[in-house]
Amino acid sequence: MLGLASKRRIPVSQPGMADPHQLFDDTSSAQSRGYGAQRAPGGLGYPAASATPQAAFLADPVSNMAMAYGSSLAAQGKELVDKNIDRFIPVTKLKYYFAVDTMYVGRKLGLLFFPYLHQDWEVQYQQDTPVAPRFDVNAPDLYIPAMAFITYVLVAGLALGTQDRFSPDLLGLQASSALAWLTVEVVAILLSLYLVTVNTDLTTIDLVAFLGYKYVGMIGGVLMGLLFGKIGYYLVLGWCCVAIFVFMIRTLRLKILAEAAAEGVPVRGARNQLRMYLTMAVAAAQPLLMYWLTFHLVR
Repeated sequence: MLGLASKRRIPVSQPGMADPHQLFDDTSSAQSRGYGAQRAPGGLGYPAASATPQAAFLADPVSNMAMAYGSSLAAQGKELVDKNIDRFIPVTKLKYYFAVDTMYVGRKLGLLFFPYLHQDWEVQYQQDTPVAPRFDVNAPDLYIPAMAFITYVLVAGLALGTQDRFSPDLLGLQASSALAWLTVEVVAILLSLYLVTVNTDLTTIDLVAFLGYKYVGMIGGVLMGLLFGKIGYYLVLGWCCVAIFVFMIRTLRLKILAEAAAEGVPVRGARNQLRMYLTMAVAAAQPLLMYWLTFHLVR
């Protein structure tokens, strides 16, 4: 037996040959070798990575044409808006009315409260163009009227709150009433200027600026009313009413009556008298509206 056993040969598997006792061929090593050989991107037989949807969209020539066409339409629309926006909203003109600084605001507030001390009311020009408000205290601006209107609404809310009468609806009614009266003033003045045939450089924005200065005195009157009662309200509001009346007379007469003098209209002529009455009416309406919009806020 030992001799027969010694004569039996155990088959030795050669490299690259399968085991004779194995039922199935082992292909895992070959696959791993093939996978390792094919890992390099761009290699032969390697499936290309699937492109992202965005890359596929951009690679489409039709999509590129659509994007170019959309960009062209957007550029044309922006150019059209830039050309026609001044027809509806004069942005370039509005920039002039907000060209102010801290020194101008302080001087302008002093002029509104003490117009009696001011002597030169002429607006300065540079090459037929009025200089920016920060260089001329006589130039109209929209910064002070806008801030004064917002502050007036806030002070009105404070006054209503101290009297336990505050409500969003009542505060909105207060703000809308002030805006409505301002609109009525502007329309009435423009219509009067047209009927009287006044050739003036007074624009609609100028009117809004001059008429908006009355909110400064209204704020002072309501605040003094909250601090000192009715007496403080009437004293401060009365002072501010007289000040705004003088301010409007001396400002508007240069805009309305000066044009009449330049046209050679006689001082005592009928048309010149109408222009003088218009100036007086606009100035006299400011104290009335100041009282009408504030008397119910102080009790």
